[in-house]
Amino acid sequence: MTTTDAAVEQAAQRLLEAQSTRTPCAPIRDLIGDADVPRAYAVQERTTAARVAGGATVIGHKIGLTSKAVQDQLGVDRPDFGILFDDMGYAESDVVPMERLLQPKAEAEVAFVLAEDLVEGELDVEQVRGAVAFAVAAIEIVDSRVADWNISYGDTVADNASSGLYVLGANQVPLTDFEPVETEMTMSINGEQVSSGNGAACLGDPLAALSWLARTARDVGTPLRAGHLVLSGALGPMASVPAGASVTAEISGLGTVTATFSAAAD
Repeated sequence: MTTTDAAVEQAAQRLLEAQSTRTPCAPIRDLIGDADVPRAYAVQERTTAARVAGGATVIGHKIGLTSKAVQDQLGVDRPDFGILFDDMGYAESDVVPMERLLQPKAEAEVAFVLAEDLVEGELDVEQVRGAVAFAVAAIEIVDSRVADWNISYGDTVADNASSGLYVLGANQVPLTDFEPVETEMTMSINGEQVSSGNGAACLGDPLAALSWLARTARDVGTPLRAGHLVLSGALGPMASVPAGASVTAEISGLGTVTATFSAAAD
């Protein structure tokens, strides 16, 4: 094993241990640097392989850092992506268990479910639009294994784009009836508005974010497939979620989605 490989493996193990022990860890940029994107994704690949070996199934991707407001909150300047697994999703009727989370924050997003693979072609906005089966309102519960969200771009990429869990709304709307770039969003926690934004805040258009993801995922060998879920990125600032909270996002054209959290972690 080369020195570089050893550092990547050590970084992956640090993140996996933080998750399993529910104890946030030190940043991993001391191991892989803060801007070495290939090494950061190599760490993500190792943590993904560990999740799959443990029985998890890949069911899609999430796009992170699409909103300028979120980039400013975290001090980064470009999007990234992570992997979604089959055990990450909750229904609105569920209570989201705080014991699965370390330091959660909520983002309101447009989610897409794909009807077609996105592997061949230019993967431009019009192509990805045609591949979408429907859109749905989503609350992504982002989380960080790194203590105090003290992250660089490399830290968040390695940490599966700071992924946690997600909740989808009930309305499944085809793009013939919904224009993502025109949507308006408000998000509240316990009835108090904490975030607002719109479709243009997500890389200019959530479909532009999907196009970016389709090309980038193909380039690194994990292309988007029919049936996959894609969380397209925040429409506005994220907000910290306290135990016992009720988080509701209203996304025009898609309706509302609510995530309810357990009162306390075990």
